[in-house]
Amino acid sequence: MKPLGVNELRRKYLDFFESKGHLKMKSFSLVPHNDNSLLIINSGMAPLKPYFTGQEIPPRRRVTTCQKCVRTGDIENVGKTARHLTFFEMLGNFSFGDYFKHDAIHWSWEFLTKVVGMDPERLYPSIYCEDDEAFDIWTKEIGVPGEKITRFYRDENGKCDNFWEHGAGPCGPCSEIYYDRGIKYGCGKPDCKVGCDCDRFMEVWNNVFTQFDNDGNGNYTELSQKNIDTGMGLERLAVVVQDVDSVFDIDTMKAIRDRICGIAGVEYETDDKKDVSIRLITDHIRSTTFMISDGILPSNEGRGYVLRRLIRRAARHGRLLGIKDKFMASLSETVINESKDGYPELEEKRAFILNVLTQEEDKFDKTIDQGLSILGQMEARMKEEGSTKLSGENAFKLYDTYGFPMDLTREILEEKGLTIDEAGFGVCMQRQKEMARKARKVTNYMGADVTVYESIDPAVTTQFVGYDRLQHNAKVTVLTTEDALVEALTDGQVGTVIVEETPFYATMGGQNADTGVITTADGSFEVKDTVKLLGNKVGHIGTVTRGMIKVGDTVTLTVDSARRGDTCKNHSATHLLHKALREVLGTHVEQSGSYVDGERLRFDFSHFAAMTKEELDKVEKIVNEQIAANLPVVTQVMGIEDARKTGAMALFGEKYGEEVRVVKMGDFSTELCGGTHVANTGAISAFKILSENGIAAGVRRIEALTGNGVFTYYKGLEQTIEEAARALRATPATLVEKCEHLTAEVKALNSELEALKARAAKEALGDVMDNVVEVGGVKLLAASVENVDMNGLRDLGDQLKTRLGEGVIVLLSNAGGKVNMIAMATDQALAKGAHAGNLIKGIAGKVGGGGGGRPNMAQAGGKNPAGIPDCIAEARKVLEGQIKA
Repeated sequence: MKPLGVNELRRKYLDFFESKGHLKMKSFSLVPHNDNSLLIINSGMAPLKPYFTGQEIPPRRRVTTCQKCVRTGDIENVGKTARHLTFFEMLGNFSFGDYFKHDAIHWSWEFLTKVVGMDPERLYPSIYCEDDEAFDIWTKEIGVPGEKITRFYRDENGKCDNFWEHGAGPCGPCSEIYYDRGIKYGCGKPDCKVGCDCDRFMEVWNNVFTQFDNDGNGNYTELSQKNIDTGMGLERLAVVVQDVDSVFDIDTMKAIRDRICGIAGVEYETDDKKDVSIRLITDHIRSTTFMISDGILPSNEGRGYVLRRLIRRAARHGRLLGIKDKFMASLSETVINESKDGYPELEEKRAFILNVLTQEEDKFDKTIDQGLSILGQMEARMKEEGSTKLSGENAFKLYDTYGFPMDLTREILEEKGLTIDEAGFGVCMQRQKEMARKARKVTNYMGADVTVYESIDPAVTTQFVGYDRLQHNAKVTVLTTEDALVEALTDGQVGTVIVEETPFYATMGGQNADTGVITTADGSFEVKDTVKLLGNKVGHIGTVTRGMIKVGDTVTLTVDSARRGDTCKNHSATHLLHKALREVLGTHVEQSGSYVDGERLRFDFSHFAAMTKEELDKVEKIVNEQIAANLPVVTQVMGIEDARKTGAMALFGEKYGEEVRVVKMGDFSTELCGGTHVANTGAISAFKILSENGIAAGVRRIEALTGNGVFTYYKGLEQTIEEAARALRATPATLVEKCEHLTAEVKALNSELEALKARAAKEALGDVMDNVVEVGGVKLLAASVENVDMNGLRDLGDQLKTRLGEGVIVLLSNAGGKVNMIAMATDQALAKGAHAGNLIKGIAGKVGGGGGGRPNMAQAGGKNPAGIPDCIAEARKVLEGQIKA
């Protein structure tokens, strides 16, 4: 077997399955896309889940990948063992309802024996205990002797390594392939075989046959679409092919390992403690390099915290090796050089990766020395006191005051056999969070809320270029998250993008912000809001929807043109509305505020009475006349004094500099305005006032629509009228007449109904008094009447109470298949223990209902009228239990 290198193995694997009709896809990002179940991609099939579940159609039914993966579940063991890694590459060939066991097994054997050149005699397949189909393929088609095949069985908990399942859903048996590395890697036991914990028999391939659907209760049914999910660790395969002791000895990782030894001036495998540090750094620098290349940046939460933790662990172990200067960036260069063959993005983002590592190592250097010194003092005090546990308060002080990571404190102490009061640390952390919540609203000396934007270099500015264009290329100067300045934003992150020039209009002068997208070759950012920041900066706030945006990138900014167009129509209409109001109501009208966006406009103005319908109609007519006149909208930039000479009206709340924009609409309107407008009033199309009302003393508000908003409004009204006409069996033309007729008819019917109810209640009185019985000296009247609603029952109860005198009344009625019931108790009955609410509760179950109420009055409903006689009988029993002896 030729000792192939890692890059060659990766290439040969992907080429092999490409020759078998598979689509060769590049590795997906370590940042999951539209998958909230994962923090970081941790398996080869994880990014392909939508194809397996059917949420997305795969680009081809056969796919092969080499996927970057990060797992940190066993991070404490990394470096201490020769097999644990946080970063690894997973080779995979996948079938989405195409080939199944036969081809999967044949191709796995062909690749290992023909392409890689493994000795067939040293390969040992395994199968799930009940998978005779796989057994037959291995023995009858591949020719592997049956005694070389290991069957794995379920344990006492029903678990089996060779049956892949995660609760309910698709699942199935596995067939692994183990390689016998020889006695030198074994445990020495005579019965050493597949499944032993030693390193002799190493699994190199795992075919997962997704064959069944588990209903969650252990019941399995055959899937109509069976899938193949192959997983094979590239590093593990390289260990076997290169015949080395561990993953840290394969070619690409040995290069990193040797580079560490060179920087530190140490030799591998001469000191166990130093070997742990060498292995840990070798692993962690791979993880951090690949994570940063995919846009993950150090932070104190989520995947950013995972990255920061890995960087700081590696940096600390570098110090344990005696490395005094920064080394992470230099070491990362070795990772890039070793892996760029399979991942060219590493080379493309080399400078960015090295910059992030250098900055983070710088930050850590500032905290590590001080933290180690203080921790040493704490350890000395612990020794004096005879304690082996660091208090929660001290651990929190290290974390909160000196920025020393908790996991680092824990790791350092564990190396010396010491522990931390974790519960006490948790109490301190919770206390800090509560204090932070109480004092969350921090303000600066100007009284404004302190934000991340105040950390931006004041020299950074943004020029607005969006008056005459909706797309523009510009350079990114600043990126922020919600609470920090960053070098990049990555998939799913919320943040702010600041550029040198932008076509996006920020919310100002009553005009709402533009939305749209910012794109690069590597990423896309959805702009959900645009804000004007201090120092003539514009912030584009939104979310990265794909890839990554970095400081220094040249980006394309594209404004949502339809939304901008509708906003312009509404904004220009406010100018026409302002002038029309002054013509109709008088020159006392002044703008008191406005708001325009793509949906509608709102205009506040000074006036001391509600406008009449005639006044509103007149204003609306004037505005529409100016729209129809197709007036040119001309904008000029001039000095403030020259602008005033034109008679331009200033807009509410605006602060004007030496130069201003004057917006002139024909000879009808002239105003100072920094917003965006239509080219001519005809573009507004139409204007419709929706409402007019008072919002403060002497201030009125008009809300209105323009353009498509007006047409949509009238279309909605038209649809409503047509639906109403159909419902009333009329036409739109006869709808009013029909409504008047129906109103008169309903009024007459209501009068008739009330008369009938009164008659029915009176008739129901009939001989009902014959049903009165005595229960412990209390009169009980329990009876049923037909088709009486709850109001009718209450009226009837009041009448019966007058005739009965003192006592308890229970009335039930079958009203259209539903049961209504009430109970009433007089004062004397209450004095003897009667309770209407409890009585109702006690009998309502007989009619499948429930209810309750006060001692003197209660009501309930039920679903089973057949139970009414049982309720009446039960009423006597319940009352007997209530009456005092």
